[in-house]
Amino acid sequence: MADQLLHPPNPQHVHDDVARALAEDIGTGDVSARLLPDQLRQAQLIAREPGVLAGSAWFSACFTKLDSHALVRWACAEGQPFAANAVVCTVQADIRALLSAERSALNFLQTLSATATATAAYVAALAGTATRVLDTRKTLPGLRHAQKYAVRAGGGCNHRLGLYDAAMIKENHVLAAGSIAAAIAAARNSAQGLPIIVEVESLDELAQALACTPHRIVLDNFTLADMRSAVAQVAGRVPIEVSGGITLDTARAIADTGVDFISVGAITKHVRAIDFSLRLDTP
Repeated sequence: MADQLLHPPNPQHVHDDVARALAEDIGTGDVSARLLPDQLRQAQLIAREPGVLAGSAWFSACFTKLDSHALVRWACAEGQPFAANAVVCTVQADIRALLSAERSALNFLQTLSATATATAAYVAALAGTATRVLDTRKTLPGLRHAQKYAVRAGGGCNHRLGLYDAAMIKENHVLAAGSIAAAIAAARNSAQGLPIIVEVESLDELAQALACTPHRIVLDNFTLADMRSAVAQVAGRVPIEVSGGITLDTARAIADTGVDFISVGAITKHVRAIDFSLRLDTP
């Protein structure tokens, strides 16, 4: 569950995502919905399993895009847990709009709630430590902003949004530049004041990176013993992030070494959709 103020998602991102999803699904028209009478109906959204809610803005926008008078009443707030069999919200709309938007709305909510739920599990595993959970760029194509919002709903923090808002130096960048120092110098010349993040694969590389004072150092696939050595070597001068093969079973031990962040690609790329069902009320 989120332990910080959750700011609403960017309305333009929501609008664009929803417009794209509805166009993909409806195409030239919902041939099944055309068979239905024009009437106002209500449906309940039921959670078939527990989770953490994220994506209500996308869910609601799917219905209001097709029926401007659609009304969605939420019983659960963003970033908050829900129980199995709970009624998460009710939707009142024209029956044609309700059924035409149903699948797209559920697709958003089940995916984003899955990301928030997975993130919240890592946040819970790190409770009592100073280590925070970061996402990565391993997101579903076209849903980068949405999934990163869901990470925040689950209590996690966002890494860089893309290739444009931070210079992240990895092994291939170092090989191309000739050394860690050369890669960092090139980044400083071209990144126009953006954060510089350096990934290292050994304690020797850590020393090279630390000498250049980047904004953050990433320990890639370090052992726990080497993580502890790295924390001692850095001594708080630069934030330390750990990446590579982190699981719920290993996250706490990694946090206990004293690192500042763990980055987990699984919270956006390995998520299993939360099971929701939208059921019409009896007339």
